[in-house]
Amino acid sequence: MGFTAFQGMKPFPQLMFSAFVIIVSFLAFLLISMLLAIPLFGLDSMMSIPTLNDLSDPESIRVLKYFQVVQSIGLFIVPPVILAWLFHGKIAEYLYLKRNATSTSIFLVAVLVIFALPLINFIGEWNTRMEFPEFLEGMERWMKNAEENAAELTEAFLKVETTGGLLFNLFMIAFLPAIGEELLFRGVIQRIFTNWTSSHHWGIWISAILFSALHIQFYGFVPRMLLGVLFGYLLVWSGSMWLPIVAHFFNNGFAVVAMYLIDKNVLNPAVEEIGATSGSQYAAILSLALVFLLMFLIKKENRGKELKPAEIASE
Repeated sequence: MGFTAFQGMKPFPQLMFSAFVIIVSFLAFLLISMLLAIPLFGLDSMMSIPTLNDLSDPESIRVLKYFQVVQSIGLFIVPPVILAWLFHGKIAEYLYLKRNATSTSIFLVAVLVIFALPLINFIGEWNTRMEFPEFLEGMERWMKNAEENAAELTEAFLKVETTGGLLFNLFMIAFLPAIGEELLFRGVIQRIFTNWTSSHHWGIWISAILFSALHIQFYGFVPRMLLGVLFGYLLVWSGSMWLPIVAHFFNNGFAVVAMYLIDKNVLNPAVEEIGATSGSQYAAILSLALVFLLMFLIKKENRGKELKPAEIASE
């Protein structure tokens, strides 16, 4: 007999219970990871965790990458699996993992992510110019410091010399977030808000806002939110979680590979700024047109597979 105590819960209790499960899972994995880190890295490294701020030290990067992987698993991957089992009983069905995406859709999504880069860069550059009123100067300073620290950490993570380092970064920065963040935000949170509001649009936008806010990178909030919106619509149009997972993986993976090739002097660093500079704004306009075209083609390719709010509520 299946476990049914949490099935049939209303959206608000589901949301509160989901937050509880996420926090407990994160804390449990953090505790376990710290205990396991002692034999892996040594007691001295663990005792110096509060001062692990020398990003030029390879040992510090190893420890930080270890905790980044554990955080991804404990915060994003385990909670949606637990919640899917408690809320529905059939994990793959609840998280839309049983519905396959067509090869044509996957190809179109890959092309979409590439052609969207100039537009994302343009919006990101606009977002970085955000200014606060004078009375919020302290908050603005804190947000800028948080953004700079996150950028420095990301750059340190991405700076690798070997193919093995590149593959690990793809696993840590592209694969794990693509699986975990999509299962949590699109599979659980978007579903809850869709049921709560009886609207896919509200469910998509609210979960995308929370998705961007959780990253605590305010000067990249808008482009990340819009990516979350795109991932949400890909799920609704296709009825398959695999399409937003693929889109998320390609988006993060391209950034990882691009940084690796730039460091190897294979790729021009200017590629990362297409659409953001004054001379390439026309590329952003073209990117916008291509994004809408590809979104139309993806929706057309998956006609008849769309999710309906009533269907979500009944699953």
